[in-house]
Amino acid sequence: MLKVQGPLVVLDVVVTDSGGHPVHDLKAGDFTILERGKKMVPQSFEEHQPEPAPPAVPAPATPISIPNVFTNYTETPGNGALNILLLDALNTPLSDQIYLRRQMLDYVAKMPAGTRIAVFGLSSRLFILQGFTSDQAILKAALSGKKNRAKESPLVVTPQDADQQQNDNDQLSDLMGSNPNAATVLANIHQFQADVATAQITLRVQYTLAGIDELARYLAGIPGRKNLIWLSGSFPLNIEPDGDQEDPFRAAAAYADQVKDTADLLVKAQVAVYPVDARGLFVDPATTAQVTGASFARNPQAMTKQISKFTMQTASEHGTMDMIADETGGKAFYNTNGLADAVRQAIDDGSNYYTLSYAPTDTNWDGAYRKVRVEIDRSSAHLFYVHGYYADAPNARVQGQKVLPLHPLQVAMMRGGPDPTQIVFAIRIVPAGGTEEKLPACNEPQNKEMKAPYRHYSVLSGARIDDLTFTMAPDGTYQGAFDVISVLYDPDGTAMNVCSSSIHATLSPAQYLAALKTGVRLRQEIDAPQKGEYFLRIGIHDQASDRVGAVEVPLSAIRPTSAAPPPGR
Repeated sequence: MLKVQGPLVVLDVVVTDSGGHPVHDLKAGDFTILERGKKMVPQSFEEHQPEPAPPAVPAPATPISIPNVFTNYTETPGNGALNILLLDALNTPLSDQIYLRRQMLDYVAKMPAGTRIAVFGLSSRLFILQGFTSDQAILKAALSGKKNRAKESPLVVTPQDADQQQNDNDQLSDLMGSNPNAATVLANIHQFQADVATAQITLRVQYTLAGIDELARYLAGIPGRKNLIWLSGSFPLNIEPDGDQEDPFRAAAAYADQVKDTADLLVKAQVAVYPVDARGLFVDPATTAQVTGASFARNPQAMTKQISKFTMQTASEHGTMDMIADETGGKAFYNTNGLADAVRQAIDDGSNYYTLSYAPTDTNWDGAYRKVRVEIDRSSAHLFYVHGYYADAPNARVQGQKVLPLHPLQVAMMRGGPDPTQIVFAIRIVPAGGTEEKLPACNEPQNKEMKAPYRHYSVLSGARIDDLTFTMAPDGTYQGAFDVISVLYDPDGTAMNVCSSSIHATLSPAQYLAALKTGVRLRQEIDAPQKGEYFLRIGIHDQASDRVGAVEVPLSAIRPTSAAPPPGR
């Protein structure tokens, strides 16, 4: 993975031995970095390995369960790479989706403790199934939930559909018999069918690239390395010319430029892509028992053409997978039925890496592509890294958008993002009984779908005072300033409602001593539409240190209570 930060280029390098195992304990002097053939001087060097899971903490003698209380406190490691499973239903046949889901459940059941994973889905759009978590039960629920049920993609043509279409064409040919116009009519029909197939693939490509671009922009706000495991039944980013048609190139389309733009977004977001072919080890579906093969009996040469077409298409798709992986510093997996093992290896590889940085000697930020080569003095080692970058100026525009750093609170408040724990706090969410028609004063609706009737929630927070900055004023009081924000999201990550406050606190010595024991108490009021699935994300930002903490709660986890909200609303 490579990222340009002003005059510095930050480069992530995965090193494996001949057996595919991570190579550890290399030193900065073991690496040679070449940019456009010129040797670069490393400015920094760091090795990253998965942190060991913390020892289990004995349960208290008397467990206490408090309804509607949540915290961002965690005993799992908070550093290292993040991992994203992208379940591509848009390009995956139904039967492969079912097998894929079983394999992912198998992986989650055995994944190492502390592995942080988010689950996204791709259909005609990108959507979040589960934000980053290391909780196996939550991940299993996301993989088994209603939103992740296998569905047939309307844009994927099954072998049975293709077989039926060919049989229909053969019957039409029989009906036309010796009609002098038969050849022209059949040729036009074949060309039309090829055009329709190309239109379907074109839509899949457009939806796919749009979804990956959106995911890259989302991940760009999260610092550090991210491993994107893209599980798909096909990678239709290149359409080969069809020699059977009158115009072989009419249905052909190449998307190399769009793919390179998407790869550039992923590189800038520090995302390494690990494409996994969800079909596993497979043969031409047109030769399976589910397909009649009647057209092959009528035309023996048709089978040879079909096998050749299948071989070329499969090679093209695997080539696309290799290209995406190579462009972003990842690795492609295909021709294997062990999808869980492929995910395990991708996450293991992407969690063991070296980060190097250097200052380019060429300071002309002209947007040109610069090749980068990394070498180590070990003949059996394999290196995975980004092999170049576009020398864009700081704050340059990428696909019409400026690449600007996000404020720490913006990152903390991203729907489904990791829960930052620089400020550890607990919240109690108290639902009000009944509904109301007016929003509380602090609420700022963000979407036209934010409509009455509303259900009201009181958010009571308690933060550790040690995580907040309080300074002693000349009069002996302790003063601090921090921001508190509650954002209501729909499942797709669209903000529905916001309540934000900037607090300047002044505590007497006695209040400060009491807060050392009880924490700092905060409160907000926010409403959600009565019907629908929503998520509430609460964040605290210390203005002096820029430390942040956040926790996300699905409103479905809030238990109803007959108790009225505490006074003070």
